[in-house]
Amino acid sequence: MNILVLTYEYPPLGGGGGKVALGLAEGLVANGHSVDVVTMGFKTQVGETVQNGVRVHRLKSLRAKPESCHIGEMVPHEASVLFYVLKLAKTRRFDIIHAHFIFPDAFTGSFLAKRLRIPLICTAHGSDVPGYNPDRFQFQHVLLKPVWHYTVRAIDLITSPSEHLRKLILKSRPSAKVTVIPNGYDPARFDPNTEKQPGIVVCTRMFQRKGVQYIIDAAVRIAKEDPKYRIPLHILGEGPYLQNLRDQAAGKDIDITFHGWVDNDSPELKAIYENNAIFAFTSDQENFPVNLLEALCAGNAIITTDSSGGKEVVGDCALLVPPQNPEAIATQLKRLIDDAGFRRQLGQDGRKRLEDNFSWKAVTQQFEDSMRPLIEANERKQQQ
Repeated sequence: MNILVLTYEYPPLGGGGGKVALGLAEGLVANGHSVDVVTMGFKTQVGETVQNGVRVHRLKSLRAKPESCHIGEMVPHEASVLFYVLKLAKTRRFDIIHAHFIFPDAFTGSFLAKRLRIPLICTAHGSDVPGYNPDRFQFQHVLLKPVWHYTVRAIDLITSPSEHLRKLILKSRPSAKVTVIPNGYDPARFDPNTEKQPGIVVCTRMFQRKGVQYIIDAAVRIAKEDPKYRIPLHILGEGPYLQNLRDQAAGKDIDITFHGWVDNDSPELKAIYENNAIFAFTSDQENFPVNLLEALCAGNAIITTDSSGGKEVVGDCALLVPPQNPEAIATQLKRLIDDAGFRRQLGQDGRKRLEDNFSWKAVTQQFEDSMRPLIEANERKQQQ
C-alpha cells in the first residue's frame, strides 16, 4: 500500500497524537508499505527527510511552540498541505489517506481524497471530538460544528483508540463509521528491569484538566505526615498551566523538579522513567493516553483516574482514583511507597499487559486490516 499520512503533529513536535502517528507510520513501513507523512515544520526543521524508512515532509509554518498548536497556526498550515499534496501527487501515487485528528487534518484530507479519488481513514485523538475537552475547545467546537459534521461524513472510516471516545463520536454523529483500534507502543523503548527508587513521575502537557495540581497537593500532604514519604517528584512537560503548578509548589517542603519539555528520544526521559518506580497521571478526561503506555513499558507502578479512556489502557494493572481527589492520590502514594513488593508486582503486570495488547506489531496489523478493504472497494469502484 502507498499511504499518505496527514498530521499537524509529528515528533519531535506535539504530544501523544504525534507519537502515535510516528509509531504507526514506522510500523507500516516495517511491514513493507510506502508511507509519506506531511506535517508541520518548526523553525529550521523544514523540508523532506527519511526517518526509519518514512518520508517526512515538514512544511514551513507559523507554529510558535513545539508542544502545542492553536487554530491560528493550524489554518494556514492546512492550506499549505492542500497545495503541497496536490503537487506531490503528480509524481507519487497514493492508495489511501490516513489523517490523524478529525480537525484539522481530516478536513483537509476530505478535499484531497475527493480530488485524488482515494479513500480517507482518520484516527481521532480526543481534542478533535465535541464534548471530550470542553474546558479547552468548547468554543471552537461550537463555531466549527458544521465543518466537523461535513468532515465526519466524508471519512470512510474513523478509528478510535478507546471505546470511551467512540461513544463520544457517535453521540455527536450516530451515523459515523467508527471502529476501536488501541494506540500502540514499542516494548523495546524502556527497560522495565532497572533498579527503581520510590520516586514519582508525571509526564504530560500542562493544562488544568490534566490534574497535576492534585498530585502536587497529595505529595505535600504525605510529606507533612511523615518524612519517609518525602520522595522525589519529577514533573515533565510544558503548557499554559505550568506556572500555576510552579507557584503551587513554591515554598512547600517537597522534593520536586520541573524538567520542562523533554525530548521523547532523550536519555533524560529514558532515565527518569526507568529509575523511578511510580507514575501518576490523574487527568479529568482522556482518550487513550500514550504516557500511560510509556509507564507500562517502563514497568512503573501507576496511579491514574478511574474515568474516561485511561482505565482502558491500564486495565487492572494500576491503582485507580476519582478525578480531582488529592486525598485518594495521597492514600495510594503511601501504599506504593510502603510496599516495595507491591510496587514491583504492579509494574511487572503492567509491562506484560503492554506486551500482550499494545505492541506496534499487533496494532499495525489492525490498521492494515482496516485499510485494505477500503482500498480494494475503491479500486473496484474506479473500474466500473
